[in-house]
Amino acid sequence: FRGYCSRRLRRLRKTLNFKMGNRHKFTGKKVTEEILSDNRYLLLILMDAERAWSYAMQLKQEANTEPRKRFHLLSRLRKAVKHAEELERLCESNRVDAKTKLEAQAYMAYLTGMLRFEHQEWKAAMEAFNKCKTIYEKLANAFTEEQAVLYNQRVEEISPNIRYCAYNIGDQSAMNELMQMRLRSGGTEGLLAEKLEALITQTRAKQAATMSEVEWRGRTVPVKIDKVRIFLLGLADNEAAIAQAENEETKERLFESLLSECRDAIQAVREELKPDQKQREHSLENDSGKVSNIQYLHSYLTYIKLSTAIKRNESMAKSLQKALLQQQRSEEDGKRSPRPQDLIRLYDIILQNLVELTQLPGLEEDKNFQKEIGLKTLVYKAYRCFFIAQSYVLVKKWSEALVLYERVLKYAREVQSGAGAHRNSLKELPDVQDLITQVNAEKYSLQAAAILDANDPHETESPSQVKDGKPLSERFETFCLDPSLVSKQVSLVHFPPGFQPIPCKPLFFDLALNHVAFPPLEDKVEQKAKSGLTGYIKGIFGFKS
Repeated sequence: FRGYCSRRLRRLRKTLNFKMGNRHKFTGKKVTEEILSDNRYLLLILMDAERAWSYAMQLKQEANTEPRKRFHLLSRLRKAVKHAEELERLCESNRVDAKTKLEAQAYMAYLTGMLRFEHQEWKAAMEAFNKCKTIYEKLANAFTEEQAVLYNQRVEEISPNIRYCAYNIGDQSAMNELMQMRLRSGGTEGLLAEKLEALITQTRAKQAATMSEVEWRGRTVPVKIDKVRIFLLGLADNEAAIAQAENEETKERLFESLLSECRDAIQAVREELKPDQKQREHSLENDSGKVSNIQYLHSYLTYIKLSTAIKRNESMAKSLQKALLQQQRSEEDGKRSPRPQDLIRLYDIILQNLVELTQLPGLEEDKNFQKEIGLKTLVYKAYRCFFIAQSYVLVKKWSEALVLYERVLKYAREVQSGAGAHRNSLKELPDVQDLITQVNAEKYSLQAAAILDANDPHETESPSQVKDGKPLSERFETFCLDPSLVSKQVSLVHFPPGFQPIPCKPLFFDLALNHVAFPPLEDKVEQKAKSGLTGYIKGIFGFKS
C-alpha cells in the first residue's frame, strides 16, 4: 500500500503539473486555498498522510524483532498527523462541501488517536477516537444505506480501541466488552491484536497472584506454577466463550486455543515432576498408593485436556450429523458429502480418550469416577455402532446392519438402567432415548428395504442392466445401461484385435527344366585368343595360327 501511495502521488503531480523542482534542484511547494480549483490537490495531501501511515504500520510489524524501529514508527505517525492537520485546514475553505469537511475532521481525529495510542496516552487517545466515532455515526445517519455501511464499518474498527483505552484508564467493565468483541469477530486484528492478548495475560497474571490451590474430586491441591494458575483462571472464561460461539469455525478455533494452553500447562507440570521423581516415589510408599500433589495436579490437567478433546470431537460429530441430513443439498452444490465413516472415526477417537481417562494416576480407586466413564463409554459405543450400521445400509448389507442396530439398543438400555445417581454427569451427553427411537424407526425401514431388495426383479432379470462382456462396437443394435462407459475402464473395442485366417502366397516349382535338352551353341561362341609368351613371340615374327 505504501508503494501504491507513492505511485499515485507521482501520477497526481505529473497530471497537475505540480512538480517539486527538477532533477537537479528541489523546490518545495505547498497546496494553498488559492489553487484549490481541482479536488485532486486535496488528494495530494491525503496520499502523503496515507503513505506515512502505511509506512508506520510496516514498521510496527518489523518492530517485533527490531525494537529500535519503534522510534521510526512514532516519527512516521507524527508525519501522518501533520499531513492530516494540513488536510483539515484546507477543507475549511468555502470551496469544500460539508461532507468532505466532516470526513477530514474524522480522519484527523483517527490518526491523532493512533499516535496517542502508541504513546500510551490513554485519555487523549480515547477522546480522539470518540470524536472520530461520533462523526462517522452522524455521517452514517445522514446518507443512504450503501454509504452508511462504510461508516458503520469504521465505527466497528474504532470501538475496540476505545474499550482498550477505557480499561487502561480504570474502567474494569471494558475488559468484558473487549472479550465479547474478540469472540464475535473471531479474533482481533490490526493495531489492537497484540495489545489485547497481552492485556488478557496480564489480567489473569494479576488474579493468579491470589490463587494458591485448586479442589478437584474432594481433594485440594496447591498450585505453585504461575503458568498453571493463569490457565486455570482462564478456563471458565474459555469454556463460556466456546458455549457462546456463533459458528463452528469460531468454536473450533477456541477449542484449539484452549487445548494449546492446556498442553503448555501440562508441560510446565512435567518439568516440575522430573526433579521430584525420587521424592514422589518415596511418598507413594509412605502414603499407601496415594499420589503426590504435583502428580495429582498433572492428572487434573490431563483430565481437562482429554475432556476438552472429547467435547471438540463431539461438536464436530454434531455438525457432521447435520450435514448428513442435508446430504442431497450438498451433492447438488458440488461439494463432498459427509459419510458415516467420518463419524465412526470421531467416535473411535472419543473412546480412546475415555480409555486414557480411566488410567489417570490417583483415580484408579475412585469408583464413582470409573462408573461415570463407563457410562459415557457405553453412550459413545452406542453411537459408534449406529453409524457403522448406517455404513452397512449404504452397501445393502441388511443382516449386518440389523445385528448392529440390536447392539445399539443393548448399549442404550444398559445406560438407562445404570444411570441412576449419575444422571447429572450424563446431561451433557447425547440423549440415548432419542437414539432408541431413531434405531427402532431405522429397523423397520431396513426390514422393508431388505424384503424389497430380495423380491426386486429388475436386479436379475432386466436385460438392459446385464453385462455380457461385449465391447461397445459389437452391441450397437442393443440398448444397455452400462455405467462403465463414463469411467476410465471403458470397453469400446477388443484391443489388441484377435488373429484371423488369410490365404497364403502361392509357391511355383519348375519341374520340366530337368527334362529339357538344349541345342549346342559351341559354333556360336568365339574362341578366346591364346595368350602368354609363346603368343607374343609368334606375333612379333608374323606367325599366325
